[in-house]
Amino acid sequence: MALLERVSTLIRANINDLVDKAEDPEKMIKQVILDMQNQLLQVKTQVAIAIADQHLLEKKQKENLEKTAEWTRKAELAVSKKQDDLARAAIERSLSCKQTAQNFEQQVADQKIEVENLKTALRKLEQKLEEAQSKCDVLVAQARRSRVVGKARTAQSAASDGKHVETFDRMKQKVARGEAINHAHQELTGESIEDRFATLEREDEIERLLTEIKNKSAPA
Repeated sequence: MALLERVSTLIRANINDLVDKAEDPEKMIKQVILDMQNQLLQVKTQVAIAIADQHLLEKKQKENLEKTAEWTRKAELAVSKKQDDLARAAIERSLSCKQTAQNFEQQVADQKIEVENLKTALRKLEQKLEEAQSKCDVLVAQARRSRVVGKARTAQSAASDGKHVETFDRMKQKVARGEAINHAHQELTGESIEDRFATLEREDEIERLLTEIKNKSAPA
């Protein structure tokens, strides 16, 4: 069972029902608290890892934005020296870095969702742990009194919809698999007519940017 599925099970658990059903209520609730404490440590670790991954993606995005600006400056320098071929090459690099930065932007957005979901699971588990700890002595005492006076309680099964919390590493696997499939398609099909038109459009974009740089650098 995945970490978040185990956490979901603990969060949904009805402490009162667990104690009522247990042959040894004190032992049962102590075990539940121990399980929650262990899962809490694991979720905290996963949150830290997810945040670190987010920072790394943000750093990569920033680096490519800086490279975009740097290659644009180089293109302007080449135009000022009347080296159009060199300017075109610099613009090509600038566009590539810009595209890479946009890709990282989407990954950052996805990673933020993962971080928030993990933080939400962490907060819920912390609340459940506090609830269990605060009820521990009271619940155990109630269970003992119930046995002494011979009161029977109807066991109620905890409501469960059977749904599992989706694990977030699937998101990364899905992205990686999609990239591999796209790469395979490219290798199998070669350059398609769409690719050829995309190349033409990219060349037009380069020429347009080159003209803009020339016009901007031209003496008034």
